[in-house]
Order: sequence, then structure tokens, then C-alpha cells
Amino acid sequence: MCGIVGHVGPLNSTSPADAPGSGRSLEVLLDGLSRLEYRGYDSAGIALVRPDGAERLTTVKAAGKLDNLRAALDEAAPAPATAGIGHTRWATHGGPTTENAHPHCAGRLAVVHNGIIENFRALRAEVEAAGRTLRSATDTEVVAHLLDLDFTARLAASGRDEGAVDPDAAAATLVESMRAVTARLEGTFALLAVTELAPGAIVAARRSSPLVIGLGEGENYLGSDVAAFVAFTTRAAEVDDDQVLLLTADAVTVWDAVGNVIAPREWEVSWDASAAVKGGYETFMDKEIHDQPTAVADTLLGRVDDRGELVLDEMRIDPSVLRSIDKIIVVACGTAAYAGHVAKYAIEHWCRIPVEIELAHEFRYRDPIVSEKTLTVAISQSGETMDTIQAVRHAREQGSRALAIVNTYGSTIAREADAVLYTHAGPEVAVASTKAFLAQITACYLLGLYLAQLRGNKWPDEVAEYLENLGKMPAKIERLLAEQEDMVRELGAQLADQTSFLFLGRHVGYPVALEGALKLKEVAYVHAEASPPASSSTAPSPWWRTGCPCSSSSPPRGAPSCMTRSSPTFRRCAPAAPGPSSLPRRATRRSLPSPTRSSASPPPRP
Repeated sequence: MCGIVGHVGPLNSTSPADAPGSGRSLEVLLDGLSRLEYRGYDSAGIALVRPDGAERLTTVKAAGKLDNLRAALDEAAPAPATAGIGHTRWATHGGPTTENAHPHCAGRLAVVHNGIIENFRALRAEVEAAGRTLRSATDTEVVAHLLDLDFTARLAASGRDEGAVDPDAAAATLVESMRAVTARLEGTFALLAVTELAPGAIVAARRSSPLVIGLGEGENYLGSDVAAFVAFTTRAAEVDDDQVLLLTADAVTVWDAVGNVIAPREWEVSWDASAAVKGGYETFMDKEIHDQPTAVADTLLGRVDDRGELVLDEMRIDPSVLRSIDKIIVVACGTAAYAGHVAKYAIEHWCRIPVEIELAHEFRYRDPIVSEKTLTVAISQSGETMDTIQAVRHAREQGSRALAIVNTYGSTIAREADAVLYTHAGPEVAVASTKAFLAQITACYLLGLYLAQLRGNKWPDEVAEYLENLGKMPAKIERLLAEQEDMVRELGAQLADQTSFLFLGRHVGYPVALEGALKLKEVAYVHAEASPPASSSTAPSPWWRTGCPCSSSSPPRGAPSCMTRSSPTFRRCAPAAPGPSSLPRRATRRSLPSPTRSSASPPPRP
């Protein structure tokens, strides 16, 4: 997943630790790119524009890690610049080489791009027919040449010589070119372009790929994530689909899809740069595992009003609509889908509404049954998961109302949904999700209790009791981490040479088992599978004969029949696993309701 950073501001760096003459834009770009490393990348590059000199547009890029880019910059330090764009690339079109790294130049322009241009082959043929030579295999270079062809043509049509064009006029012309070119593109993109003819400006556009504005004092920023500029400002603004913007040091101008100037919606980032550093832990994942108590506690904060009733963040669905829904569909991918699957048991029990869990990337391809009485719940940490965005749009086209559970304010899913419930987990830098998973489960439980309260399935004191129990979870998680960490590390060392693992789970334990198998694959790169337990000799029994380690996750205390039926499988699994390396067969107890009462409304009071 690529990362983008942009900056327009003063010529010189304001950081005393920065090398003299390195320039403010270079400082911002390198800091932003380093904070976006968690997104994964295989090459990086920057483009800097300065107001004078023989070479006003400078690009430096390198395959591999950011250290390679820094080494290239050390060899030939660029002059201070007033504007710059930076990029970390994850290869899609063309291999991870310096030639394919961004930025891509054409004429007097440089461009960086996140996303995939689906019709780039036809556009590439058009560019080559116009006499242009392309040096890379990327779709982005095609866009750069299309922009330059249109930009050059517009300058020529105006009768102005390129060498004497006014910078403001050049920036306005580039805005028109960006609008004309992006209208021809099919696919997804966040595009940033700079030109030496307008050294104090960046022109940008987006469609279905994240892009956020950072608002500073005498300087402004762009990023694919607020992490790109949070070290410099916590004021941010949205960019919607098919909008084009002009960024200068003193102003941000945004045009909608039909060319009207609009005021972007602003918000304050609720965390600072210190939240995106390791904080003394060896890895980001280790830090984020220990962030889990805070993530759950923060997600629970401020959820009860003065009347003692549960409230959500941005509820734009009329209560009468929520009372009439007859089905809930959760659309999500990976870890987020497993969080929804855990919550399914609680929501169905509390609200007596059927809940379906759908993988977002398959949802719109199977002709799902969705109506005006369906509530679609979209779960995404970033709020920019493309498959989930498309699933939300498909559901809304069918008449469904959409509620988003996201961690990122102002994200695409949050803007397009009819209601939003934010998980206040802070930035999650590690690729393997940890605290976001628990925060999403917490948010789903809040949604279930909100619906039960609204629909009259639970008495107010019952809802209050559940909330009180949820409020105790952060301390319990913290105690668990403190008590179990040494044992887990010791067990990890014992199992380090194992090549396959089996996770068993029933009831809420099954999605927990799925998440456990996913985490092991993501982090340790070993084979792992999850399965419901089976009391017969079929299903996972071949695994036992191989002696692979087996982890079991039990249902809550309120489901003794589930535990009884699972126990034979758990007992059969234990003797076959390697002795000192066996995972402890400790029940995973969760504060879910007992599935013994199934009334659609609260029972009568005695």
C-alpha cells in the first residue's frame, strides 16, 4: 500500500536538528515518509521545486528502503525548496526498481500516485503515439505525460511563453489539466503534481484512494494518512472523490466534480506524533499489544448521555428506521470481519436480529439480498479499505442504511455511511492488527446494546449492567498482559521450530481461532489453520496425527452445552501435540450473554 506526502511552505527548515540548507520541504517529506513505512513499500522518492536556479525541479528516488533514498540525497543534497512531494511505492505495474519508483517526470512536471489506473494500456498507446518515450513500466508515468501534454497545450493556446508564464497562472492551468486528465482515468488514484513553473504550489486529485489535507501556519500539507504530517500539525481537512485541489503555503482551494469551489470539512487529529512511535517497546506490534487496554477504554468513553442512555458518535439514521430493521449484514475484510463475527453472537442474542458476516471483497459479486430493512455495518480500521467501500456503496444502492465502525475520522467509509461509530484506538502502525481488533469488538458490542436499548429488547438497567462489565475489561486485559507475557514468550521460544499450527474454537471461540491463525501467518510466516471442534473422528483429526501444536478457545460460561460437546475434541487434541510445546488448554472466557433466553423483548418485571 503506497504512501504519499506533500508540503508547501517556507524555503528553510525550522528544525535546529536539521542540516543547514536542507530545506523545510525535504525535512517534512522525509519525516512523513518514515511515518508511512508501516504501509509497506519497495522503493521511495521525492520531487522538490525551488523558485530560482538552473534546475528548479529536482527528483531523487531509489529502490529499497528509505535509507537508500537518504544515501542518494546525501550524495547530492538538493537545494532548499518551497514545495515537494514524496512517495513510497508498493509495486503494481512494473517491478521494484529505481526506474519504476515515483515521482515520475514529464516535461516540467513531476507526479506521484497511489492507486491503479485500469485503462492505462490504451492511454499509454495514446501517449506513445504523441511521440513521448516512457522510461518505466508504470501506469503513473502515463498519467504524468498526459498531464504534461494537456498542460503544454493549454499554455500554448493562451499565447504565453513557458519561460515567462506567471506562477499563479501556471498553477491555475495545471488545475484545469488535472481536472481534464482525471476525467479520463478509470480506476483509483490519489495524484499529486508539481511544476517548476509554479514553484509554490501542489495540484492534487483523488478517486477512491485516501488523501488528507494538513493545515498549518504559513505552510500546508498533503498525505495519504494523517500520520504523514501529524508531527507538524493536528488540523486536517477532507478530500472527497473526484475533487481537485490547489495547495499553497497560505491557502487551500478545493473544487468539486463539476468545478464549484467548496470548503473542505476540517477536523482535529486526536493523537500526536508520539502515538506513532514505539514508546520504548522493541516493535510497534509489541507496543500496540500493550495499547489494548487504553484502546478499549477510549472506545467506551463518552457513550452515555445525561439520561443514562447509550449514544453513538454520528447517528444520522432515524430511530424509527432502526426499529424496523429485520437483518444486519456486517461487511469487512480479514481481522475486521472476525471482530464482526465475534460480535454476531452478542447482537443476535441481545436484539433478536439475524446477523450475517460477509467478506467485503465477495459481497457485491453474489447478488446479496438487501432491502430497506437491512442495516449494513461496515468495519474498517482505516476507513479506506477499497473492497469495504464498494460493499457499502452496493448496499446503499439496494436501499440499505449503512453504519460505519472505523478508527479514522474523515475517512471515505465514515463520510459515505449514514452513521458512524469511531474506535478510538489511535494509529496502528504494525501490519498485523492487535488493538484495532479489540476496539472493533468493543464498538460492535456498543452497537448491539444501542439497538437493544432502542428496540426495547433490554431494560435500561440491563444495558447499564453490560456497560459496567465492559468498563471493567481494560483492567482485566492489562492484568492478563502482565501475568501472561513471560509465559507467552517462553512458549513462543519452545514452538519456534514448528511449521504448522491448528486453532480450534466454538461459539465466539471460532472467530477468535480464525484471528489467531491469521496473526500467526502474518507475523511468523508459518502455516496455520482454524476449525470448529468436532466430536467425531472426521474433520481435523489428521492434524492430530502429525503432532502439530493445537490451541483451543472455549465458549462463554453461559453456553455449557457448547463446552461439553467441544471437550472430547480438545481432549483428543492434547495427547498428540508435542509434550513440552503444547499450548495450554485454557478456556477463553468472554463476557457474552448466556444464550438461554431468546425473547424478542425484555421479560415482564415481577
